[in-house]
Amino acid sequence: MDSGPLTLTTAVTRLRQGTLTSRTLTEDLLREAERHAGLGAFITLDHERALSAARAADRTPGTGLLHGVPIVVKDNIHVAGLPNTAGTPALAGFVPDADAPVVGRLRSAGAFVIGKTGMHELSFGATSAGSASGPVRNAHEPGCFAGGSSGGTAVAVAYGALAGLGTDTGGSVRIPAALNGVCGLRPTPGRYPAGAVTPLSSTRDVVGPIARTVADIGLLDAVLAGTDTGLAVMVPHRLRLGVPGGYFTRWLGAETAEAFQGALDRLRAHGVTLVDVQLPDFEAVEREIGFPITLYEARRELTAYLARYVPSTSLADLADRIIDPAVRRAFIDMVVQGAPRAIAEEHYQAALTNGRAWLRASYHDAFHTHGIDALVFPTTPRCAAALGDAAGLVDVGGEPLPAFEAFIRNTGPGSLAGLPGLTVPIPRASGGLPVGLALDGWVLTDRSLLAVGAQVQKLLAS
Repeated sequence: MDSGPLTLTTAVTRLRQGTLTSRTLTEDLLREAERHAGLGAFITLDHERALSAARAADRTPGTGLLHGVPIVVKDNIHVAGLPNTAGTPALAGFVPDADAPVVGRLRSAGAFVIGKTGMHELSFGATSAGSASGPVRNAHEPGCFAGGSSGGTAVAVAYGALAGLGTDTGGSVRIPAALNGVCGLRPTPGRYPAGAVTPLSSTRDVVGPIARTVADIGLLDAVLAGTDTGLAVMVPHRLRLGVPGGYFTRWLGAETAEAFQGALDRLRAHGVTLVDVQLPDFEAVEREIGFPITLYEARRELTAYLARYVPSTSLADLADRIIDPAVRRAFIDMVVQGAPRAIAEEHYQAALTNGRAWLRASYHDAFHTHGIDALVFPTTPRCAAALGDAAGLVDVGGEPLPAFEAFIRNTGPGSLAGLPGLTVPIPRASGGLPVGLALDGWVLTDRSLLAVGAQVQKLLAS
């Protein structure tokens, strides 16, 4: 595939016009995947079936929105006939016989799956450095990690794939999209059909699309949510974006701080209204609300998942074979039945009800008091760090923080509140690593958020 920025929307237009064939597109992508194999973006490449689907698409008239488009899918989302390892040894032999509903919607629109992408083991990390298939490396600097847990999809899109699916529990779509310079959406929970995904938390898990532009995300979202494809055209001087201080900008890497300030300056110069928004200190949100929900539900959801799809494997068996030391320790200590630090029922219920109610009320006040279209802040507090730092501390504005804590810091609160969240790339300084600009919208305003994001991406590029 050439180095030009072929986007999903451009490819769809060219496929319909007949100036591009699905076979050519698919062959080019397979070559790029093989050329970049060292990045670890793919766990499984489905050469034969992908090329067969491409040839079939070229022989038949296009009827679906994505006719003839090859898509990549994270390796915890079921694709019929392809292994679904979720990056962990105990699931290496599991091959689903049916697609997840989200994959079914893509197929109904004319797309087909070219391969399954690498991820952090069991989606339980923010770097994609820990996995049975090996680390996923950053598309712009192979010595750095890709971000996670949907790192493989983000890397594949960054170097050539048109679009793909990841999953997002506390930031797992948006973090790797930001660190690799592409776009990613966490939709409002419930907008896409659920099921047939290796789970962590039924409260927090969603499937989300990753692509090169917000317009591409908008097309995927329309297919996945069954909505109209059009996005409203936002006029810059009517845009009101809330800029939260404190927690979201307390510690930022130097490159991220500079890029974020530059993005705000550029948006303001184009007439966008930026409003200072005060949110509560979210410092304890993940510890007191997020982790109790996720860890409690992981035991329940994974136990039911294994019983349904891999009945020969128990949760204890799964945990005993986990590769990543931090993930294994978390499962043994807090997730498996009888774990010494398992989350108590009352702690879980308090987090699920009182904690989330407080969090959502805080966001509701911010949106409705200030009349803002979206909150805007750095997607991650710093750029991608070296692979060697993935299991330890990373420097964030002079403050050493655990990598997991650092990279989910800004994306976690909105995901807990059930908000839709989008990340768009900020133009990079020469030689710098990608920085993402996060846009959080109010509940079920996903299409409006995408319209805002499309305008913001356009203004940042101008």
